[in-house]
Order: sequence, then structure tokens, then C-alpha cells
Amino acid sequence: MERRFVTLDVFTDKRLAGNPLAVVLDCDGLNSVAMQSIAREFNLSETVFVLPPEDAVNLSRIRIFTPGGELPFAGHPTVGSAVCLALKRGLVPGERVNFGLEVKIGTIACTVRVGQDDTAYAWFPLPSLPMEAGAPAATEDIARALGIPESEIGFGRHAPSRFQMGPAFTFAPVANTDVLSRVGMSAGWDAAFGMDEHRAAYVYAPGTGAPAFHARMFSPGMGFSEDPATGSASAAFARVLERFGSLPDGSRTLEIEQGRDMGRPSRIVLGVDIRSGQLTEVTIGGDAVVVMEGTIRA
Repeated sequence: MERRFVTLDVFTDKRLAGNPLAVVLDCDGLNSVAMQSIAREFNLSETVFVLPPEDAVNLSRIRIFTPGGELPFAGHPTVGSAVCLALKRGLVPGERVNFGLEVKIGTIACTVRVGQDDTAYAWFPLPSLPMEAGAPAATEDIARALGIPESEIGFGRHAPSRFQMGPAFTFAPVANTDVLSRVGMSAGWDAAFGMDEHRAAYVYAPGTGAPAFHARMFSPGMGFSEDPATGSASAAFARVLERFGSLPDGSRTLEIEQGRDMGRPSRIVLGVDIRSGQLTEVTIGGDAVVVMEGTIRA
């Protein structure tokens, strides 16, 4: 059977940058095993499968697969799917549309603003707030696994931590972007990051303006080594800012750059709302652009 698919580059408005995503539109008759096989065939960090919604008030239900397994939520597939589905509705540049996308953690209320040349910007509030995911490994173990001296871990008040929004991540702050460019997957990875099946490390450094932070994300358990842009980790990063960032009350957005060291520069827009010193809302936003369309025989 032929099934339509679209690929997009997400968290960028330029083709051949950002994080690639495949969206399979015709998913009748596909079970989980078939979806996993197709995701391995695309071999991208995530592939999305679009299904009819369980609640007719929503536009669609989506399932998200990495080459290694299914995810309950991920930011780059949600942004990319929202842009893809909005563009398929034939909207013209400047138009804006709102709709619900069902994922395993709940319903995502998406807003999409259509741009030029098959681009659009999508954003959404998280249906729930990120949660703590337990204690991180010892700092010396984290440094060894990243291949850097222990003295280069941390800046300001920032220290290693673990939070999750869907998948769990160990958040490892490093002193600056020079250190960030040198980190990699070294010996002792599981001792530092093997608390769950994804074994994921989100390594970040402060920026000097816009973007506010630079990041890299490694996750051998998801079926790839490094990810160009990770929306779920950026969403969980809001808890890092709440804990270490001393943010004043109010709403603000900040940009996170990821993927630069892979040659896939990406910009993720993270929105946080702080009330009485507590995180009350998180939003994720970014651009996406269509790259390819075709059919898969599966």
C-alpha cells in the first residue's frame, strides 16, 4: 500500500538545517510493529504517524517513534506535525490557525502562523509541567562520560540535575561554548547517564545574549548518538531555569541554540511563566519548513 509522507526541517526556517522529521499521513492499518519498522527505514531522530483523533474536537492523534522505540511526547515532532497539518489545509501566508493534537501525555493546543515558501511557525503550551526524574550521577562520572575535566562542569548556580517531559534527561551545565564543542560520548556513559533506557544527556552552556543558551543532546538509547534539536529536553529545561536561574515572576521567552556542532543549527523558543517563584506554564515554539513529499510502499 502506498502511504503519503512529508519531511520537514524543524526549529529552522531554512532547508537542510534544524532537525529533520518525517510525517506519515496515511496510517490506516499500521500497527506499532509496522510503525517502528518505517521509523527505522527513515532513520531520523523521530518519525510521526498521523491518525484520526479519539476526540472529534481535535484535528489528529499522532504517535512518535525514534529508530529505537516510541516516545510519549517530543517537541520537534509536535512542532513539525502541527506545521505540516496546517500547511495541508491550504492556508495562505499570514493566516493563523488553532487546533488540538493528541499525544500520549495529553492534548496539545497548537497555534500555527503560516509563512512564505512552505514555512510556518508553531507553538504550544505543555499539557502538564515537567517533573523531576531523580538525582543525577556524581559530577566526576558525568565529566568522565563527556570527556572533559570535572572543573568544566557547572557555571553560576547551575549544577547537574535530572528532569523529564516525556523522556528523562540528565542536564549537564558546562562552563562555556568552547567546552560544549569539545564534549562527546566517552567511557563510562552508562555509569553517568544509564538511569533509564534512553541514557540521555542534555549538555548546555550560557549564551551572551540571543540565544540565551547553547545545547547538545546525546541519547544512544533512542537509536541515535546526537540530536540536532530536542523540544522535550528544552521543555524540561524550564525546570532547570526554575531551580538554578533565579527567574523573577512574570512571563518571558528565550532562545536555545542546538545542533551547531553537527552542522544543523536549530533555534528553539522556550516560554516560561513564573508566579510566586514557581513555574506555572511552559511553551515551546519554532519554525519548520517542508523539504520533501512522496509515498512509501508499506
